[in-house]
Amino acid sequence: MPAAPGDVARSGFGDVDGVPVDLVTLRGGSGIEARITPYGGRIVSLVAPDSAGRPGDVVLGFDTLAGYLADDAYLGAVVGRYANRIAGASFELDGRTYRLAANHGRHSLHGGTRGFDAVVWEADTDTTPEGPSLLLRHVSPDGDAGYPGTLEVTARYTLADDGGLRLDCRAVTDAPTVVNLTQHSYFDLAGDGSALDGELMIPASRFAPTDGEQIPTGDIVSVAGTPFDFRTATRIADRIDDPHPHLAAGQGYDHTWLPDKDEGAYALVARLTDPRSGRVLDVLSTEPGMHFYSGNQLDGSRAGKDGRRHARRSAVCFEPQHLPDSVHHPQFPSVVLRPGETFRTTMTYRLGTA
Repeated sequence: MPAAPGDVARSGFGDVDGVPVDLVTLRGGSGIEARITPYGGRIVSLVAPDSAGRPGDVVLGFDTLAGYLADDAYLGAVVGRYANRIAGASFELDGRTYRLAANHGRHSLHGGTRGFDAVVWEADTDTTPEGPSLLLRHVSPDGDAGYPGTLEVTARYTLADDGGLRLDCRAVTDAPTVVNLTQHSYFDLAGDGSALDGELMIPASRFAPTDGEQIPTGDIVSVAGTPFDFRTATRIADRIDDPHPHLAAGQGYDHTWLPDKDEGAYALVARLTDPRSGRVLDVLSTEPGMHFYSGNQLDGSRAGKDGRRHARRSAVCFEPQHLPDSVHHPQFPSVVLRPGETFRTTMTYRLGTA
């Protein structure tokens, strides 16, 4: 049965190694509908009306579970244990070195070869005062992908009547470890591959430059006078091929900004306005960093929903998180989690119209 406004519905989506996997539909009163699968905690579709009231799916994805099982671009996933890159696929904590799975050249990316994007989370649904909700749980054992400590993680999606799909993640550990979680949906607000025509605003006066292997240098620099200055809304395509060396290293935008907000404050960290559909995406977060990725590695080799190819730069990602490779840069906000502490992060993708 389809979900009514404010309701939750579940249907079968297949299985992974004999474990059944559902497709959960959350439908809000504002006309927003989210479909999420516990496989990787992935947002499969996010439907929102345009300025004329016509509904449209604004995220890349696949029609079947098989598409996600073969996916290597983290489409729609909750990524961890450590979002983004860790240089050399190793880190030191409390005098001990931990070796991780290298899956990005010699580095580790998004948790290694089998991160949280590739597991079936336990799932419970509910209708809360804030809106329909999906609660996901996963236990990552000590040594998983090389990380220390047994990590117990929850990820709750809630669809509010203001058009916001909120993700609240929590984690606890039984031994010192490092944690960095985010969401990895690819947004195309017009639904036609024209994401770079969107006007982007990032309220951040600083960003973290990277080297030729896309590893942070450890510096935090001003965006002023660079193609990384989005403090005033700017069309993404206008500067994406600027010869700036940091853009060249990432083959486009694949960088982390530090939003101008108080530590831990829940605030706007990005706004994307689409001139074709009139849709507006606001991204809000408690995280110190906002990673913007312009889909540079999509190559059209995979066909997604309705047979549409995922072409290069046809969609963009907004990944609130701690800074990449923080384990090697003590000047960055800490990603260390110890027993007795709780990791917390909240991010919202709120859709509306101009």
